[in-house]
Amino acid sequence: MHGMKRLLSIFLFALVFTLCGCGGSPSQENSTDMSSADEQVTSADQGSSNEQLVASVRISAEEARQMMQETSSYILLDVRSESEFREQRIEGAVLIPNDELSARADAELPDKDTPIIVYCRSGARSAQAAESLVQMGYTNVFDMGGIINWPYETVSG
Repeated sequence: MHGMKRLLSIFLFALVFTLCGCGGSPSQENSTDMSSADEQVTSADQGSSNEQLVASVRISAEEARQMMQETSSYILLDVRSESEFREQRIEGAVLIPNDELSARADAELPDKDTPIIVYCRSGARSAQAAESLVQMGYTNVFDMGGIINWPYETVSG
């Protein structure tokens, strides 16, 4: 439970930090603020008269694993290619390659409030996918980075 509190604290801190303008104007679409070494916040304007700020939070493999153990409802999203997915993946992951995400997200990720933990090989595609998900209106996006940093068991096939 302590891990979930830490994740919530990171998210709230990042949200308040961004809203206060310490890292840039909150009305700026897709601004990125690095408020600490392990935290990344991406903001997006949802296009309404009441601007709504949504953020993706960078989390470690350890935090992702803890979240997966303590949370009953989440989506573990692998945004690599199908061949990479078959070669090695985290058990329970759903594959939607990054270049197909915008076309498939609405159908395959219908609940925009469900926590989504995104990963790829090294972290570049997961960061892009997390930003895309935020822009599409998803509200609980966690960028775990790359499977290369996952020290736990994986599956293949």
